Amino acid sequence: MNRQPLLILAICFILGIFFQDYFFLKGLQMIIFSVIFIFFSSVTLLLRHFIFQTLRPYFLGLLFFGLGTVMHYFNFNQIKNSTENSNHEIVFKITKKLNSSEKNKKYEAEIISGNQTLNAVVFIPKENEELDFRHFYKAKAFVTSPQKPQHDFQFDYSKYLQRKNIAVQCYISENIEIAERKDLTFEEKIRQNRLDVLQKINSTPMSAQSREFLKGIILADRTEMDSETVRDFNRSGLVHFLAISGTHIVIVFGIFYYLMTRFSPLRFRKYAIISSLLFIWFFTAFIGFGSSVVRSSMMLTVYFSYVLLQRKPDFLHALSLSALIILFADTQQLFDVGFQLSFLAVLGIFWLNQPILKLLPRQDNRIKKVFYNTVSISLAAQLATVPLVLYYFHQFSFISIPANLFIVPLSEIVIVFSFVLTGFIAVGIDINFIFIIYDYLILFLLKIIHWFAGFEKVFFENVAMNLTEVAAAFAAVYFLRFVLIKFSVKNISNFVCAVLLFVMVKTGFNLNESLKNEMLVHQFKKEKIVSLKIGNTACFFIPETENSDKINQYIINPYVASRRIKSFQIKETSGKSDKVVFNGKTYDLR
Repeated sequence: MNRQPLLILAICFILGIFFQDYFFLKGLQMIIFSVIFIFFSSVTLLLRHFIFQTLRPYFLGLLFFGLGTVMHYFNFNQIKNSTENSNHEIVFKITKKLNSSEKNKKYEAEIISGNQTLNAVVFIPKENEELDFRHFYKAKAFVTSPQKPQHDFQFDYSKYLQRKNIAVQCYISENIEIAERKDLTFEEKIRQNRLDVLQKINSTPMSAQSREFLKGIILADRTEMDSETVRDFNRSGLVHFLAISGTHIVIVFGIFYYLMTRFSPLRFRKYAIISSLLFIWFFTAFIGFGSSVVRSSMMLTVYFSYVLLQRKPDFLHALSLSALIILFADTQQLFDVGFQLSFLAVLGIFWLNQPILKLLPRQDNRIKKVFYNTVSISLAAQLATVPLVLYYFHQFSFISIPANLFIVPLSEIVIVFSFVLTGFIAVGIDINFIFIIYDYLILFLLKIIHWFAGFEKVFFENVAMNLTEVAAAFAAVYFLRFVLIKFSVKNISNFVCAVLLFVMVKTGFNLNESLKNEMLVHQFKKEKIVSLKIGNTACFFIPETENSDKINQYIINPYVASRRIKSFQIKETSGKSDKVVFNGKTYDLR
């Protein structure tokens, strides 16, 4: 506690959030819990007796555990499915544009009913014009409440929406009436300006791929990016390149800070830092306060606050304080996959970067220093995040390591070029030869990424991983640091024991699952899919349909990963079958 008090308090606060999310205390339970943990801990911290002073760090941890529990209780919105599937006339305004599907454009919106508002996801046909923040919209919509998943292996979209306080989904297929708004808030005006810049980018002469790349890498808008490009980024392990992350924020901060110090006296260095921090927060607001960019901006702000206060910057203090500030504002952020991966990546860099860097050849010039630092940072971040990536996405490609080593050094040039080009477009400066150069550069970059994504033999999908295995994998990552620092018998044995523990845990879960047999019926839209599992093999009976790719994505692959299937078959049925035959046995579906 004396060395890293903020880190320990942040962990206690996070444990409190998990406790409340799992047990969901409410009513009298929450009142009793609040009295026991918060009042008792607060009083104890004020006592001066020697025994209580000795126990003070433990009670302080309990206090933050209780705070995490109580704050998550107030941040969790228990939404009841009070809306039946029915047609309603709704009046709404949009709050955010979401990724489009094959048939629809999607928006987060507020449905206005008297003095009350209801958060919703609104779907409109893709051929309709873009909605904006300047107007109210009125239309007839089919309103439905998000449903719980049919089986345990499926993604719980209803809970995901509930964490965002979204109650219903609205499908609009008829004409939409428009009325101009006169009550735009400051935040909505900024969002509208961002939308105007996005539309200006759409009108440039660049190719569609380059335009969507530019919108994604600078303005955090990937809503219209084609599925093949997204697939290439996912399979090559470079999807973080598109997300507005710490790399982007540091580069934007560095550009502005360089300009401020270049044209101002040295004694104004403090004001250059303050101005640069204000600029990155303006940038954060402009692109819509996305979760990843807020996290990055917060961490950078906390770090440079130490510099401004003339205190030695402490990496873990800055990281912990950033996490506490974000979670105090919204405890639901803890369950955002991006939040977890971004903080784990930073922790991984803290824990493994220097040990890896010391094993690499001596960096005796600037080029070697940049290259080897890129190698060590990329490896450290990937080693720290792999267990969680496998848990959430069940896929990993070993090509991501060389792909990152090749692409990351170019990222600074690409981001700076993209940032400057976006600024030109925003103020109306059209220089055709710059568009041509940028278009050529991005199309060439996308071809390289597509080439990396083509290495199918090193791409593994449907990898089974549960939380117990994740914990065992993190134990191995923890002990890896000591092996890299000092190659001793003790350090090697600790690391080997952690790896063996992971192998034993994984083998145990695989064996347990291989002893189970089951037959399930899955409903996907209007299609009925039947799965038969015998040991670690399975067979899926699906009707002839145009949704086969979606069925693979949302039914077959999640099931294979969840049930640790080693081999499976897919057989087509007429859709009216009431019996199926598998391995010589007949199964009745009625």
